[in-house]
Amino acid sequence: MHQGFGPVPPDAPAPPPGPGAVPPFAAPPSEGRGMRMWLGIGVAALAVVLFCGGGGAALVGLLVSGAEALNEQARTVVGEYLDAVDDEEFSKAYHLLCDAAQQQESPAEFQRRVSAEPEIASFQVGDVSLTSELSVPVDVTYASGGQDNLRALLDQDSAGGLKVCDIS
Repeated sequence: MHQGFGPVPPDAPAPPPGPGAVPPFAAPPSEGRGMRMWLGIGVAALAVVLFCGGGGAALVGLLVSGAEALNEQARTVVGEYLDAVDDEEFSKAYHLLCDAAQQQESPAEFQRRVSAEPEIASFQVGDVSLTSELSVPVDVTYASGGQDNLRALLDQDSAGGLKVCDIS
Protein backbone atom coordinates (compact mmCIF):
# COMPACT_ATOMS: atom_id res chain seq x y z
CA MET A 1 0.00 0.00 0.00
CA HIS A 2 1.04 3.52 -0.65
CA GLN A 3 1.71 5.96 2.16
CA GLY A 4 -1.02 8.50 2.30
CA PHE A 5 -1.41 9.42 -1.34
CA GLY A 6 -3.81 6.88 -2.49
CA PRO A 7 -3.53 4.13 -5.05
CA VAL A 8 -1.04 4.50 -7.94
CA PRO A 9 -2.62 4.23 -11.35
CA PRO A 10 -1.24 1.35 -13.44
CA ASP A 11 -0.19 3.56 -16.38
CA ALA A 12 1.80 6.08 -14.25
CA PRO A 13 5.53 6.57 -15.13
CA ALA A 14 8.14 5.14 -12.85
CA PRO A 15 9.65 7.58 -10.38
CA PRO A 16 13.08 9.03 -11.28
CA PRO A 17 16.07 7.15 -9.99
CA GLY A 18 17.43 8.33 -6.68
CA PRO A 19 20.93 9.14 -5.55
CA GLY A 20 23.61 6.73 -6.79
CA ALA A 21 21.63 5.77 -9.88
CA VAL A 22 23.59 5.10 -13.10
CA PRO A 23 23.03 7.79 -15.79
CA PRO A 24 21.68 6.63 -19.16
CA PHE A 25 25.01 7.60 -20.90
CA ALA A 26 28.66 7.49 -19.81
CA ALA A 27 29.75 10.93 -21.08
CA PRO A 28 28.02 13.99 -22.50
CA PRO A 29 27.27 13.72 -26.20
CA SER A 30 30.14 14.77 -28.49
CA GLU A 31 28.42 14.83 -31.85
CA GLY A 32 30.09 17.42 -34.17
CA ARG A 33 32.70 18.45 -31.57
CA GLY A 34 35.66 17.04 -33.62
CA MET A 35 34.42 18.69 -36.78
CA ARG A 36 34.05 22.08 -35.04
CA MET A 37 37.55 21.75 -33.58
CA TRP A 38 39.13 21.01 -36.99
CA LEU A 39 37.12 23.78 -38.62
CA GLY A 40 38.43 26.22 -35.98
CA ILE A 41 42.02 25.06 -36.51
CA GLY A 42 41.60 25.44 -40.28
CA VAL A 43 40.23 28.98 -39.93
CA ALA A 44 43.10 29.94 -37.59
CA ALA A 45 45.66 28.47 -40.01
CA LEU A 46 44.07 30.36 -42.91
CA ALA A 47 44.21 33.61 -40.92
CA VAL A 48 47.91 33.06 -40.14
CA VAL A 49 48.68 32.36 -43.81
CA LEU A 50 46.75 35.43 -44.95
CA PHE A 51 48.36 37.77 -42.43
CA CYS A 52 51.89 36.40 -42.95
CA GLY A 53 51.42 36.18 -46.71
CA GLY A 54 50.02 39.71 -46.80
CA GLY A 55 53.00 40.96 -44.80
CA GLY A 56 55.39 39.18 -47.16
CA ALA A 57 53.64 40.65 -50.18
CA ALA A 58 53.81 44.11 -48.59
CA LEU A 59 57.52 43.66 -47.91
CA VAL A 60 58.17 42.61 -51.52
CA GLY A 61 56.14 45.59 -52.74
CA LEU A 62 58.11 47.92 -50.50
CA LEU A 63 61.43 46.57 -51.77
CA VAL A 64 60.35 46.85 -55.41
CA SER A 65 59.07 50.40 -55.00
CA GLY A 66 62.24 51.35 -53.10
CA ALA A 67 64.41 49.99 -55.91
CA GLU A 68 62.35 51.87 -58.50
CA ALA A 69 62.68 55.09 -56.48
CA LEU A 70 66.45 54.60 -56.28
CA ASN A 71 66.64 53.99 -60.05
CA GLU A 72 64.59 57.12 -60.73
CA GLN A 73 66.75 59.25 -58.45
CA ALA A 74 69.96 57.90 -60.04
CA ARG A 75 68.66 58.53 -63.58
CA THR A 76 67.65 62.05 -62.60
CA VAL A 77 70.95 63.09 -61.00
CA VAL A 78 73.12 61.55 -63.75
CA GLY A 79 70.89 63.11 -66.43
CA GLU A 80 71.04 66.53 -64.76
CA TYR A 81 74.83 66.26 -64.45
CA LEU A 82 75.35 65.30 -68.11
CA ASP A 83 72.89 67.94 -69.30
CA ALA A 84 74.68 70.61 -67.24
CA VAL A 85 78.05 69.57 -68.71
CA ASP A 86 76.57 69.56 -72.24
CA ASP A 87 75.07 73.04 -71.67
CA GLU A 88 78.43 74.19 -70.25
CA GLU A 89 76.80 75.01 -66.91
CA PHE A 90 79.90 73.84 -65.07
CA SER A 91 78.91 75.39 -61.73
CA LYS A 92 75.65 73.42 -61.74
CA ALA A 93 77.46 70.22 -62.74
CA TYR A 94 80.07 70.79 -60.01
CA HIS A 95 77.32 71.08 -57.35
CA LEU A 96 75.96 67.71 -58.49
CA LEU A 97 79.30 66.09 -57.55
CA CYS A 98 79.69 64.19 -54.29
CA ASP A 99 81.78 65.69 -51.47
CA ALA A 100 84.77 63.41 -52.16
CA ALA A 101 84.92 64.49 -55.82
CA GLN A 102 84.62 68.16 -54.89
CA GLN A 103 87.51 67.77 -52.43
CA GLN A 104 89.72 66.28 -55.17
CA GLU A 105 89.42 69.23 -57.52
CA SER A 106 88.38 72.88 -57.43
CA PRO A 107 85.56 74.22 -59.61
CA ALA A 108 88.14 75.70 -62.02
CA GLU A 109 90.03 72.38 -62.30
CA PHE A 110 86.71 70.58 -62.82
CA GLN A 111 85.75 72.98 -65.62
CA ARG A 112 89.11 72.54 -67.39
CA ARG A 113 88.93 68.74 -67.17
CA VAL A 114 85.29 68.38 -68.26
CA SER A 115 85.50 70.90 -71.11
CA ALA A 116 88.41 68.91 -72.58
CA GLU A 117 86.34 65.68 -72.70
CA PRO A 118 84.49 64.69 -75.92
CA GLU A 119 81.04 66.25 -76.31
CA ILE A 120 78.16 63.86 -75.63
CA ALA A 121 75.29 64.01 -78.14
CA SER A 122 72.96 61.61 -76.31
CA PHE A 123 72.95 59.21 -73.39
CA GLN A 124 70.87 56.45 -71.83
CA VAL A 125 71.11 55.76 -68.07
CA GLY A 126 70.55 52.16 -66.93
CA ASP A 127 69.45 50.64 -63.62
CA VAL A 128 71.31 50.98 -60.34
CA SER A 129 73.83 48.28 -59.50
CA LEU A 130 74.05 47.59 -55.78
CA THR A 131 77.38 45.82 -55.53
CA SER A 132 80.23 47.13 -53.38
CA GLU A 133 79.50 50.62 -54.72
CA LEU A 134 76.42 52.40 -55.98
CA SER A 135 76.66 52.83 -59.76
CA VAL A 136 74.63 53.00 -62.95
CA PRO A 137 75.63 52.15 -66.52
CA VAL A 138 75.48 55.02 -69.01
CA ASP A 139 75.45 54.36 -72.75
CA VAL A 140 76.67 57.49 -74.54
CA THR A 141 76.84 58.60 -78.15
CA TYR A 142 79.43 61.29 -78.82
CA ALA A 143 78.89 64.25 -81.13
CA SER A 144 81.80 62.92 -83.19
CA GLY A 145 79.80 59.73 -83.86
CA GLY A 146 81.44 57.24 -81.51
CA GLN A 147 79.70 55.31 -78.75
CA ASP A 148 80.82 54.15 -75.32
CA ASN A 149 79.55 52.34 -72.26
CA LEU A 150 80.42 54.34 -69.15
CA ARG A 151 79.73 53.78 -65.46
CA ALA A 152 78.57 56.58 -63.17
CA LEU A 153 79.64 56.11 -59.56
CA LEU A 154 77.19 57.63 -57.09
CA ASP A 155 77.19 58.48 -53.42
CA GLN A 156 74.55 59.66 -50.99
CA ASP A 157 74.79 63.22 -49.68
CA SER A 158 73.93 64.34 -46.15
CA ALA A 159 70.33 65.09 -47.15
CA GLY A 160 69.81 61.55 -48.47
CA GLY A 161 69.96 62.44 -52.17
CA LEU A 162 72.37 60.98 -54.69
CA LYS A 163 75.41 62.78 -56.09
CA VAL A 164 77.75 61.87 -58.97
CA CYS A 165 81.28 60.92 -57.88
CA ASP A 166 82.73 59.91 -61.23
CA ILE A 167 81.72 58.96 -64.75
CA SER A 168 84.30 56.83 -66.53
